[in-house]
Formats: sequence, structure tokens, C-alpha cells
Amino acid sequence: MDFVTNCIKKTKGDVTLRLCTAAEIKFYFDSLFSKGAKTGYVKVNKNCNLKSWVSGCEPGWGCFADGGQQIDLKNTSYMPSRTQDCQPCCEGFFCPRGLACMIPCPLGSYCPLATLNKTTGVCDPYNYQIPPGKPNHSCGTADIWADVGSSSEIFCSAGSYCPNTLNKITCSKGHYCRKGSTSQISCFKLTTCNPNTSNQNIHGYGVMLFVGLSLLLLIIYNFSDQVISTKERRQAKSREAAAKHARETAQARERWKAAKDIAKKGGWQAQLSKTFSRAKSQRKTEQQKASGVGKSTEAPVPPLPKVAEQTSKGSKEKKKEPGDLTKMLHSLEDDPKSNEGFDLNIGGKNVKKQAPKGKQLHTQSQIFKYAYGQIEKEKAQQNKNLTFSGIISMATDNDIRTRPMIEIYFKDLTLTLKGKNKNLLRSVTGKLMPGRVSAVMGPSGAGKTTFLSALTGKTAAGCSVTGLILVNGKNEPIQAYRKIIGYVPQDDIVHGNLTVEENLRFSARCRLSADLAKPDKVLVIERVIESLGLQAVRDSLVGTVEKRGISGGQRKRVNVGLEMVMEPSLLILDEPTTGLDSSSSQLLLRALRREALEGVNICMVLHQPSYTLFKMFDDLILLAKGGLVAYLGPVKKVEEYFSSIGINVPDRVNPPDHLIDILEGIEKPATVTREQLPVRWMLHNGYPVPLDMLDLAEGLSTPSGSNPNNSGGAAGGQAFAGDLPDDSKTNVSKSKDLSNRRTPGILRQYRYFLGRILKQRLREGQMQAVDLMILLLAGACLGTLAKVTDETLDNAGYTFSVIAVSLLSMIAALRTYSLDKLQYKRETESGISSLAHFLSKDTIDLFNIIIKPVAYLSMFYFFNNPRSSFQDNYVILMALVYCVTGMAYVLAISFAPSLAQLWAVLVPVVLTLVANKGKDSMIQKYFGKFCYTKWALEAFVIANAEKYSGVWLLTRCKSLESGGYNLHDWKLCLIILIVNGVIARILAFIILVTR
Repeated sequence: MDFVTNCIKKTKGDVTLRLCTAAEIKFYFDSLFSKGAKTGYVKVNKNCNLKSWVSGCEPGWGCFADGGQQIDLKNTSYMPSRTQDCQPCCEGFFCPRGLACMIPCPLGSYCPLATLNKTTGVCDPYNYQIPPGKPNHSCGTADIWADVGSSSEIFCSAGSYCPNTLNKITCSKGHYCRKGSTSQISCFKLTTCNPNTSNQNIHGYGVMLFVGLSLLLLIIYNFSDQVISTKERRQAKSREAAAKHARETAQARERWKAAKDIAKKGGWQAQLSKTFSRAKSQRKTEQQKASGVGKSTEAPVPPLPKVAEQTSKGSKEKKKEPGDLTKMLHSLEDDPKSNEGFDLNIGGKNVKKQAPKGKQLHTQSQIFKYAYGQIEKEKAQQNKNLTFSGIISMATDNDIRTRPMIEIYFKDLTLTLKGKNKNLLRSVTGKLMPGRVSAVMGPSGAGKTTFLSALTGKTAAGCSVTGLILVNGKNEPIQAYRKIIGYVPQDDIVHGNLTVEENLRFSARCRLSADLAKPDKVLVIERVIESLGLQAVRDSLVGTVEKRGISGGQRKRVNVGLEMVMEPSLLILDEPTTGLDSSSSQLLLRALRREALEGVNICMVLHQPSYTLFKMFDDLILLAKGGLVAYLGPVKKVEEYFSSIGINVPDRVNPPDHLIDILEGIEKPATVTREQLPVRWMLHNGYPVPLDMLDLAEGLSTPSGSNPNNSGGAAGGQAFAGDLPDDSKTNVSKSKDLSNRRTPGILRQYRYFLGRILKQRLREGQMQAVDLMILLLAGACLGTLAKVTDETLDNAGYTFSVIAVSLLSMIAALRTYSLDKLQYKRETESGISSLAHFLSKDTIDLFNIIIKPVAYLSMFYFFNNPRSSFQDNYVILMALVYCVTGMAYVLAISFAPSLAQLWAVLVPVVLTLVANKGKDSMIQKYFGKFCYTKWALEAFVIANAEKYSGVWLLTRCKSLESGGYNLHDWKLCLIILIVNGVIARILAFIILVTR
């Protein structure tokens, strides 16, 4: 405050009479910021006008207030008259031209008394001149304080700092001083700051960060999936050990059973040794074949009971021994309590003969042992009675879970294309029975897939379905049973960046009953993998178009396995054998027949199967052109029926090939035309013939022979056309859940989704690394090119940042939904929660929201070095990325990938241009508040403006005022960005569930 003391001495204590009042200061700033005002000129007033212009009106001079006036410096409305004792203003004050009073210079300014430069006639260090014709007039102090773009005369120069308005000190070595500084700032370590430096060069830090982060991203790029691979290898070892344990246990069980049978027959000693020797030799050969080496790794044969050592003690004892051994073997085989306590010595380890219950298992190894033990038991039953009734009996005896049965009746099922009055499916009547495998065949365009779609309620928009569909004799919507219905689409819709087992496990977790214990779920998955022959590729990625994975046939089996692991009661398959060779098709169909033995109702579309494959089906639905039925009944009676109407299959010709050739028009039988075949079937079953087809019925008579439907195959026959159950007349208006299966809730599914998406993102670590690398490069380039400008508070640099971060983040976020739309559709149609799917993806994307601002700022901040803090910039960018990520969800869900990318490029650029328009522009007035870029830019400018104080206040005010920004709205800007992100996510979810 020395400048005030000096001024008091100079004015002899009357300094208050020379200071500007609040009204005069307000008048000065109003003149400065008024439209059309000229910098450095004050509007005319009572003291300085055309009639009255005293010396104090000149720049750098001021006058005392006239006597007799009551001076109140805080008065904002009264401007005192000043005509007395005009003289140069005191040092540390500035006196504007046209205002005869003094205003204190702000902090960060340098306001010494000016000296006349006789060469130029200018008062240095200011730019005003002494008025001509006034020889007694001298240079005063500063004459103007304005924004730095208009006048920077009083600003403390760059490279120096001004602790007060009278002293200017050059920055020392190791420090830097920006323009308008009141103190010097220490430079960072490893940076070079010479004396009189205006800014520190921290590009070295940026380069080091760039190199370090680049190396880190390269590591992620090359080793991102190693974490998952390590875990998979460890789990594979545990699984292989469990499988080996189960096989050895099963072999030991068979040997003990053989020993018991031998003991029952007598002469047990020699035969028992021979049996064990044969078993040992056989196992040795099998193991050598499996391992491919000569070394045997088999487990030692369990030792014979000690009773064999007593044979030398006497004949009486010998006669009792077989009975003792038989009794012991009976107890081991038949007594459950003895079994639980009995250990077999296999491979040097004690192994329980019977696996513990699933609910008692906790470790991964125990669970696998349980699962493989059950599978080995099931294999042992394959040579026994494996009919449908046999399976039910076995399930009842062993307390195995049974599935609910679904029987489908359909009558006059017709599907018509709206507007064109074209039938895609017409008058289809029949039934699908549990425990049977039905094949839907026919020429191209016969409506095979359409039939399955109509049956499962998956018809496309623009089609109308008529007719009657009964589920278990009740008129209920098939969608009410979707939790126990499996639908395998024609295309292999699986997640290519997951392994075979991971695809199956996720489907089982989300679609099996929530009450089912984890060991039983693992058993279901292992059983499906075993039956579909996927053991060799269970840990292999399925693969995508860009990245090769498993073969096409294996991919097709995984596609089927996704539905098998949920233990459906009705399984619909659309061309599951397309693209498979004969052996793969038979393997798939054997797995499906095993499902049918458990009571599953299976119906599938296929094209011209081999004769062997054809005979593996129970029922055939043969469709003709136009969606009409040519045959619907048991496979074993198809040739008999067509023979009865004069169509005989030639020798060495596959029956389905011959029949489809007839329906296609390639083969033309003599007795009937292909158009008459559906009419012949209607007459055969007593169905009414449509009026427009009566002309085809002329000359046709009902063929003799038994009705193929009387055997209870796929068709319903006349029995179905008769009386229906009483409750079949009740129509269910609302599709409520009737499956009686409680699947996991949203929270559990959310957890499963998190695990799956995390694995997918880890495997996509290379793509993530590329995204971050691009952000690093963008930050380095923009930080170097967009230099800090104090005149605009670095508005231009932040404009480029908003465009770059918005564009790059939005394009990357498109992948969240653009790549798996088909997978989502399949999962949600099967009853998996859409909300859990959406929330889990958004949760995983929080990683990008957190890390991407760090990647960009680590370069931009150290190459640009703005005045705002790193923390403020980080918070703004995080809110910005959150906002644009939600917008990217909307684009990715609403549009095709190519169109969504185009919108992702246009939206940030166009909205940023709108936000940069002046506050008075028409676009800004009507659309500015709806642009997220406007709020992001405002937040950046406010965060930077807060670091400008003292002499920078007018510059800050002008910059904020030109953009229509408010210094106190920083938090509001962040809130609006976050709210925009939330609204965008809500909109994206609505579009997701309604499309």
C-alpha cells in the first residue's frame, strides 16, 4: 500500500477528494463496454464535455472535487463536479481521458508516473500525448485499463512480475512469469527456465508421458487376453483331472461288478484273477491309444480282498470264503451306506465310489468331479433300455429332474401377407408330440421357416396369422412358455469373441432355473458339450469375420447348444444341418434324439437329408408350394402313404429327395399332379378343401389304407378336428408366464453380463489400445498447434478439444451396440433381461469414461499448458465423454453401422459450430441451450477464467460476456452435460426394447 501513502503525502491528506466515486467508476465501465464505444474514450459528462474541458479531463490527470459538496465514495448515482487544482494523478492510479478523477490500478498492473519521450512526444510507458497549447501540462500516470486485446499498457509485462503497482521485477532463473503476474512461479523439475521467461516449457513431460503410455498400450495390445488365458488353462487342468478321475472310478465300479458276478457263479479265485488281468491289459491298450505313447499311465488294480490269502489254511475255510466274498461284494454294490464309506485305491489315491450330492460341492474341482461322474453313469446306461419310458423310469428311480412336457396342436394354421392377400402358409393341421423328433421338409418357397415362425409367434410385421394353436390342450399364447422353448435360428448367431464354453455357460446361467445348484448347471453344460462333440474346441474362440475361430460345423453345433443348455421342453431348429457334412449331421441328430428321450418336443427344418439321417426322425411334415401340407405323419409310413396314391420311390433313391423333386416339379408322377398332392392329403384325412381348390379335387378319391396319423405321430388327424378340451375355448388376452420356471433376476443377470462383457473387452484390448493411442496423438497435436491465447482465455484450444474428444469417443462407443444387435435380439426373445444387458454395457463403458480424459489431457495439458488446473479439465472432459457416450448409444441402436458412424462425425462438428456463434446470433438464441457442446465450452472457459484475476478482470468479463457465459455456472454446465447423458441413455434403452 506504499502507493496510497505516497499519494496521501502528495495531496496533503485530501486523496479522497481526487478518488472516483462509485457512480464515476460505474460510468467509466459502462462507457467501456457499451456497444460501439471507442477504446480509451469515455462518454461526455458534467465535468468533461464540449463546454467544459478542464486539464483534469486529459489522460493521466485529475482534479479535486469542488468544495461545498458532500462526497460519498459509495454513492452510485451522484457524480460530483471537479474543476479545482487539476494535476497529474498519483503513481499506482490511472486517470481515464474524459473523467477527472483517479481509480486505483488493479493487481498485476504497472502504473508508474510517465516520462515524456521528446523524440515521439509520447508519455512512456503509455501511448498518450501532452495536449498542444498547454506548456504547463506534463505527463501523468496511466490513462486506461481495458481488456488485454484493446489495451495492454498497464499489464505487467511477460517475463516480469509486479508485487505492487509501482514495482516491476524481472523473473529469476528457475522461475517463469506470465503477463500480469504478481509473483514468480517455480518451474517444474527437468525443465529449463532462464531469466525473464514468460512460460515454462513442459513439452519434455509430454514426450515422456507419450512414450510411457505408448509402451503401456503396446503391452495391453499384445497381452490383453493373457489374464483370461491363464485362468482358462488352470481351469482346464482341473477339468481334465476330474474327467480322468470319473473315468477311473467308472472302470473300477465295472471291475467290482464283474467280481461280484464271478463270485456268484463260483470258482471265483482263478476267474477273478483272469478278469482283472484282462481288464488291466484292456485299459493299458486304451490308454496307450489315447496318449499316443508306449508308456502306460494306468492306475494300479485294486488289491484283492485278504480273504484270498486264507486258501492254504484248510478245505473247510475254502468253502466259506466264496460266500464271504459274495456277501462283501453285495454289500459294496447294494448298500448305499457302505458305498459312501468305501474307498477304491486308484492311481495311489482314495476315491469315493459315489459322488457327493451337488449341494455339498464348493470347489471347482469337486464340481467337475460330480459332473463327469454323472456323465460316466449316463454312458453306462446307454446299452440299457433307453426308450422314452425307460428314461422316465430311470429319472424316477434316481430322483433326476424331469422337464415339463409341451404338446402343440395346430388347426387350419394360415399366414397371410397383409395388403397383398398372399398366403405364405395355408390350412396346416396337425400336432407335435413330446419325445419325438419331427422334420419339416419341402421345396424352396414352401414356407418351412414360415411355419416354425407362425408356430412360435415370431412372425414378422405385416403378416397376419389365423387358425388355432393349442399348447397342452389349452388356447394359450406360445410366448407364455418362452422360458422353456428353445429356438435355433438359421444363422449362427453366437458371440465370436467368446469361447465355446463361455457361450454355453452364459446361456445356461441366464436361462436355467435360478434354484438349480451350480454343480447341476455345470453338469448340464458338460453334458451338452459331450453330446455335441465339442470337447476338443471348448476353450477355442468361436471367431468372427475378421478373426478365424472354430470351423463352420462346430459353430453350427454351438448355435444349437445355446438352446440345449437351457433344457427346453420344446426345441425348434431352423436348418441346423445346413453346411454340415453327413457325419456332423448324424452327431447333431444323435444329440437331439437324446434330448427327445427326456421328453423334449423337437421340430426342425432341413433340406434333403441322407437316407440314414432321414430314418432317425420320428415324424415328417412335408410342405408343398404355397405352404400347403402334402404329408404330416410318421416317417415309417411315408412310403406306404405315397404308394397308396400311386407314387413309388425307385430303388436306390433317397425317399425325401424323390418326394421333393415331385413337389418341385422335376419329377412328374402319372397318377397325380404336384398341385393335387395337398388336396389328396386333405381328402385322406377328411379335412375341408378350400373353395378355390375344389377344381383340383375333381377325379380324386380317398385312397384306401390306414391313416398314418392313427399311430400318434406328428399329425392330429380327425381326432384333432373333433371335440377339443373345455379350457381350449378360453383365450388368454395377456401373455403371462406359464412356464413354471423362475430364471435369475435382473441383478444376477446383470452380474453374469458384467463377467461376459468384461471378458469380451479384455479380448478386444487391442482395439481399446488403438482408441487410446489415437486420443494421445490428438492431444499432442492439438496441444502443440492450439497455443494458449490470454486474449480469448484459450477458447480456440478448447473448441478443438471438444470436437476431437466428442468425435473419437462417440465413434468408439458405437461398437458397444453396433456389433451384437443380432445376439441381443436372440437373447431378449428367449427371456433374458434387456435392462441387465443395457446396464452392464453402460457400467463397463465407465472405464472409458474415466480413462479417456486422462489419455487426452496427459498430452494436451502438457503441450498446451493452460492456466486452468488439470483436475478441472479432467472433470469437464469426463462429463463430456459421459454425455457423448449416451448419444452414441442412441445412434448405434437406431441406425445401421455405416449411417451411425456418419452421424457420429457430423453431430460434434455441427453442434460445436453452433455453440461458437455469438450470443446474439439467431441459431445460438434458439438452439444454443440444446447443444451439449455449448455447455462443454462454457465449462472450459469458466474453469480457465477463474484463474485470471486482478488486471485480467476486464479481459475475463469481455470473454465471458461475448460468449454469454456466467462465471458461477461451472457446476451447472457439468450437471447439464451429465443430465444430457442420462436422458440419452434412457432414450437409447427405450429404442432398444421397442425396435
